[in-house]
Parts: sequence; C-alpha cells; structure tokens
Amino acid sequence: MKLKTCLLLLVSVFNTRIAAGGEKPWIEVKSPHFRVLTDSGAGDARLVAREFEDFRALMAVRFPNFRLESGAPLVVFAARDEETAKALLPNLWKVKGEKYASYYSPSWEKQFAVVRLDTWGRGSQEMVFYDYAQMLLALNCRWVPTWLSVGFDEFYSYTKFQEDKAILGAPSARLALLKRLHLAPIPVEVLLDVNLRSPYMHDFDEVYRFRAESWLLYHYLVLGPDMGGGAKLEQFFKMLQDGADQKTAFQQVFGSFKSMDAALQRYLERFSLRVMQVNNPLRFNEKDFPARTMTMAETQAELGGYHLWTSDWDNARAYVKDALNNDPNLALAYEEQGFLDLHDAHDAEAVKEFTIALGKDRTLFLSQFFKTMMSPQATSDVRTDQSLFRQGLTDTLNLNMQFAPAFVQLSLLALRQNDLKTALNYATRAEGLEPSRAGYHTYTGQILLRMGRYQEAEERARFVAGRWIATDHNEAFELWKSIPEANRSAGSPILEDRPKDTERAEGVLKAATCGDRRQWSLTITQGDQSPSFRQAEKFRWGFSDTLWYGQNHISICHGLEGKRTIVFYQPSHAGDANGDAVEVEVRNDLTFAPANASAD
Repeated sequence: MKLKTCLLLLVSVFNTRIAAGGEKPWIEVKSPHFRVLTDSGAGDARLVAREFEDFRALMAVRFPNFRLESGAPLVVFAARDEETAKALLPNLWKVKGEKYASYYSPSWEKQFAVVRLDTWGRGSQEMVFYDYAQMLLALNCRWVPTWLSVGFDEFYSYTKFQEDKAILGAPSARLALLKRLHLAPIPVEVLLDVNLRSPYMHDFDEVYRFRAESWLLYHYLVLGPDMGGGAKLEQFFKMLQDGADQKTAFQQVFGSFKSMDAALQRYLERFSLRVMQVNNPLRFNEKDFPARTMTMAETQAELGGYHLWTSDWDNARAYVKDALNNDPNLALAYEEQGFLDLHDAHDAEAVKEFTIALGKDRTLFLSQFFKTMMSPQATSDVRTDQSLFRQGLTDTLNLNMQFAPAFVQLSLLALRQNDLKTALNYATRAEGLEPSRAGYHTYTGQILLRMGRYQEAEERARFVAGRWIATDHNEAFELWKSIPEANRSAGSPILEDRPKDTERAEGVLKAATCGDRRQWSLTITQGDQSPSFRQAEKFRWGFSDTLWYGQNHISICHGLEGKRTIVFYQPSHAGDANGDAVEVEVRNDLTFAPANASAD
C-alpha cells in the first residue's frame, strides 16, 4: 500500500453545503458505461457522459486487451459552476487557493470524478481524463515506472475528438513550458529513476517540468522517427510486465541513454510535432442516454457519499442525516451511515446500518462485504461459522465479481484452513484484478513460500522490492528473508527501505491517538516495554494491502490494535516520548489453521 501522507491542513474543512443541492434535486444521466449527476441540465450531463464514452472507446481501440471496468464503480459529478464545485471540494479550495476545473478521487471501493460545466472544453477534460487514464493503466499493469505512467496519462488526456475520429499527440500545455524554460531535457536515465520520494514529485516547479518531459518522451516513443508508431514502446512495455529491469530493457529496445538524450533534444527543437488519427468504431448519440430527476433524498445521499469517500466528514454527516429524514427507506443512506459509524469506531451501530441497507437493497455489495467482515464468523475457528463467512464473501462477489478484496479474504480463510491450493487460487484472482497493488503480489509470494515453491516466491519478492518503496518494499524484504538461505538465488540481497537518519522499533500496536500533530501519539508493545512516539513534522504511514478495511476506511487510530507494527523514528530526549515517528508500517501477518480447530 502506498504510504499515506499526513496533510494536517486537510483535516480542517469548510462547513459549506451546496446551496443548489439544498434547494432542488439533481439530475441523473446514464450512458452504457457511466453515470453522471448534475445540478445543471440533462443536456450538459449527456455531453459529459458522451465524452467519457468516447475516451473509453478510444482506450478499447488502442489497447484491445485492456480491462476497462474496475471493481470500484465510478460516479461523475458535473458541477454547474464554480460555486457548486467549491462546495464539493472545500479542502482543495482552502489549501491550494486554486479554482479547480476538475478532480478525480480514485479508491478501492468507489471512485468519483468532479467536472465543472463552466470550464468543460477549457481544461476540465484534460485534467479528469489524465486521472481516468491513470486508473485504467493501474487496472491492467503489474507495474509502470512513474515517467511512463505520467507520459501515458498526459499523452492521452489531450486527445481531440471529432465526429468519427480521435486525434492523438496534440501538444500538451507542458510543451510550451519546456520551450519557455530553455533547459536541456532531464537526462533520460534520471527520468527513469523518478519515484514518489524524488524531488521531481514534490518541488512545485520540478513537478511540472517532470510531467512535461514525461509527455515529451512518451510522444517521441509513439510518434517519433524510427519508433514504428509505438511498436518499440509496446515491446518495452511487455518486457516491463514480464519483470525485466527497466534500464536494461530501455537500452535494449531504444539504444543508449546518451543517444536518446540527443534525440529528445532534437525533437523538442522541432517547430511542430506529429499527431496520429484514430478512427472511432463506436459513436454515441447522447440523446439516447436516459435522464431522470432524482428525489431530494437521493440527491442528498449521493452528495453525502461523495463527501464520505473524500473524508469530508462534517458535510457527509449532514447530507446523510437529511437523506434519512427525507426518505427513511433509502438503502444508500443507511449504507453511508454505516460507514460514518465505522469511522467513529461505533462498530455495532455500523453493522446494524449495513444490515438495514441490505434489507432494503440486496445489490449493495459494500454493505454485504462490510457486514460479512464485521460478523463474529469472520474470525471464528469453528467450521460451520467459516462456512457462513465464506457464503457472505461469495454473496459479495455475486454482486461484484471484480471486487478483489473479497477474493483476498476467501484466500485468507483457505489459508487458515491450511488449504494452500485454494488460497493460492483466490490470491492469484485478486492479483489479476488489481495487478498494480503490490501487497497482493507479496501475499501470493507468502503462500508460494509455504508451498515450498521458493523460486516463485523469490521472483515476487524481487519484483516488488525492485519497484516499490516503503511498506510495499519492506513486506517484500520480509518475504525474501523468510526464504531459506539455501533456496535463494545468487542475486544481490534485498535490503530494508529505511528513511534517512531514523532508528527502527518493532512491536505490537497497543494504542494510537489521532488529532493534530500535538495530540497524535502511538504506543507499541515490545515484551514488557511500551515505547511511545509523537508524530514527526513529515509523517506518513502504510499498511498491508490484505487488511480488509482497505484504503478508504482504515485508520491507524481504530481497529489495528494487536497488529505487528514497525516504527521508523528520530530519537527524542524529551521525557514524554521515545521519538518522533517519521514512518509507520502496520502488518497483516498470516494466520494458519489451529491444531485443535473445532468442527462445529
């Protein structure tokens, strides 16, 4: 799991409600693959839906083997104007002070896109399609280097759609930046090394330069001379997915870094760059997309859900409360109340709300999943309980077969029952659904290790450790260390990824207190010792991808007590703590069948 950066400023939000949402219901438009909600007119929503359909169709043409449907459903909010968008995105408006044209919120369970209709055609498309393209890439690739992901997203987000064709390679706004800077491009060898810890991903000016040069390199590899219209890039991409070392593969396919640096400089100096025309086999008539006016309660529930999944808790609570008051039979509102209770550590109330939601709408796969995972059967060693637990997970998948976390939990159940073959089968299903989720590869490696398939386990450990950082890397490091030394390959050892100038403490999470940095604390148990830590100025934490709470609802302050925890900290001489935590990693260690498992 990529580390979560703790942005304390994001904790404070505007207590802003959407004025239009409080006055009248929103309109829902459904196209074959998208659902758009708007406080404007049906025609505007249909236009947005059609352009999303056009972009998706383009991806299907360019990448016929791509999977285009995620296990996390996408809802698009088409905001009428800046006022509505600002109310939907209060945190971003407050922290950045910018007027966002669009915003994309990816997640494991639900995805949301916000576009402004008053800027649609003047920046909204490029921004939202950048993130949508990134989601599709993650859905279909085990790993993509940062430059390639950014270059891909930039290249396709600037696509221009005409009546029966799409124009690819239109100049990104980054090209003008590169020409204006009068700087030689970042050396390709440096570009290939950029990751989430690199200055190119944090320094404001360097971020834009990196994105510009990633676009330029991708453009060259698709449309540049002697690139075969992208054939060489396709060869390189396949080598990456097969596990090849990036730099070795790059030089094998494209030549030396020095020659590529020179070629890119010449390419940048051109007066104009080529574009590519792609005929669209599918054309959508937006007039065919059905539209309806939602009820006031439905509108409030949808807005509440958006604020819930973007961690705007105050607005989420207000909208969900209003939705339930206006329609006590609205299943979605009960589901959202369940998630609010979960966030507040009111587990019993959460289970009650999920149960009510399911009783009113059996299609709510998240209510089914969370009700199942929070049931007593989820942790029981009694076989009859485990059968009920398995059925609950199967019911989840019957509602959404692309929801990978349910396959992970079925695998973990099989592991507890010492059925390694079934555990491996479910684990590889989850890997295939979410190939860019590093922890799934490491988890499969742990099963292979216990099956004595050491070479395959090591291949997964090296694949993850060589491409991810922090929690993901260190889980792979632990997997590699668990392989008997006599069964490891002769390759270089995998080392732990430790933040600079930190010490390491490992134990069991005893307690954590959230709040601002002054209130935050974390205590672990080490035998008869209980060291505690404050939060460092720059702090982030990560967790095993197999933890069922997942990306959206996990909290270091609730539900993780008893989990093995690693703290990288800077020592402190103050008496109230052992140090300042820079990074924290929470593990979900595997559980095996107890010797005395009960049959009933």
